[in-house]
Parts: sequence; C-alpha cells; structure tokens
Amino acid sequence: MPDKRVAALFISDLHLQASHPHTTEAFFRFLQQQAVHARALYLLGDLFEYWAGDDDVDEPYHQAIVAALRRVGAAGVKLYWIAGNRDFLVGAPFAAAAGLTLLPEIHVAEIGGLRVALLHGDAQCTEDVNYMAFRAQVRQPAWQAQFLAMPLAQRKAIIAGMRENSRKDQGNKSDEIMDVAPQAIAEVFARTGTDVMIHGHTHRPALHRVGATRRYVLPDWEPDATPPRGGWIAIDETGAVSRHDLDGAIVD
Repeated sequence: MPDKRVAALFISDLHLQASHPHTTEAFFRFLQQQAVHARALYLLGDLFEYWAGDDDVDEPYHQAIVAALRRVGAAGVKLYWIAGNRDFLVGAPFAAAAGLTLLPEIHVAEIGGLRVALLHGDAQCTEDVNYMAFRAQVRQPAWQAQFLAMPLAQRKAIIAGMRENSRKDQGNKSDEIMDVAPQAIAEVFARTGTDVMIHGHTHRPALHRVGATRRYVLPDWEPDATPPRGGWIAIDETGAVSRHDLDGAIVD
C-alpha cells in the first residue's frame, strides 16, 4: 500500500510554557493527530517561551515536551529544528534527547519537488536596529559560553528581566520596524536560489507574493485568544502548499 503521508509540516512561535496549559494541550494534539502522519516536521523557532540551556531539559514540563517529540520520531517522522529568538540556546543535548536534527539559521529543503528556504525570521527584521544589535551579541559563542556557565537559576532570572524589557521596548516600536524588511527577504531568496520561503517570528500569518516568489508566514499559537490563534503549514508530495488553522481547516 502506498504511503499517503504528507511530505512535511511546519510550525513556529508556540512559546510553550507550563503556565499556558491550553497551548501545550493544542501542541500535543497536533503531534498526535497531524505530525505523526507526516514524513517530516520542521520546528521553525520559538517552540519555547524561553530556553535557558540544555541543563534545564530535566525539568518535568520540558521532559513532557521531549517525550511527545520522541513519540513522533518513533512513528517514523523526521524532526528538524531551527532556532528562534527565544530558544536559540537549544543545543546538541536537547536535540539528542528529543530525537531531532538541528539546522542552520537558513536552510534549503527539497520537499515535494520544491526548493524551500526555511528560517525563523528574526534576522530579517533589520530595521529594528536595537534588536539586531542585541541579537548579534547573544549569538556570539563567547557570550553564550559565559552565560551558560552561570547557575541555571541566575540565567532564568536574567532572561525574565530581558523578557520584561523586551515587552516594554515593543510598545515603543511601530509594526513596520518589527516586521521583516523586504530587502532582507529579497537577499535570502537571492542567496538560496529559491522562490518559496516559510518563516515565523512576526506573528502575522499570511501568504506574500512578490514577482515569482511566495513567502508563507506561520502563525503564533494562542488557543485562548479571541479568535484562537495557531496553525501550521503543510507541503504534500506534489509540492502543493496549504495553510491550516488550529482545527486543521485550510486557511485561504
């Protein structure tokens, strides 16, 4: 009997945390009902609200996420990870525990006959000068080594302060500054030689067509919002791309 599984599914920006149980439940439901029927699942950043280091993987909530991902892998699904701005400290120990493959910031995948550029999207928000400076600092190996050498509790306290400052800072920024810059997107298309892109980060789900290119933006997940937010993108074996809401319905 031929394998009817979809070629790949893509999600991002779930911001999983123990204090948001409905999002966690929606994620588990997606894994059990959707992801296990795919050939591959791509996690395109900010799966977690924050990640303080792989030594936090033993925390019970994180163990539940790891176990859920391993069950998907055990069903024959290949799992891939691209770091987001909240969980860029995920490393090899977490990847081994969850059974997933870490990918570079920009990855080109061959799926259903398409060459697709995959990324989180924060590096393309180049008009947000303050964020780009912060990003350049925290992505340096020396900064990360120094940070990860701190006790876990201290790291979590620092991250909490960063998150609070980020919330205050965002209130003073225009929507345009916090969105991806058209030139930065054009550069990714040119560098990768692709004409299809999937990313997250901006929380502005949409399909953008510019010339021959198609750029799909993933939604963030918040089942308790009105209306509920969330969903995924799928590519089937023929290269057809579809956007889905939390219930699985196709989004126009």
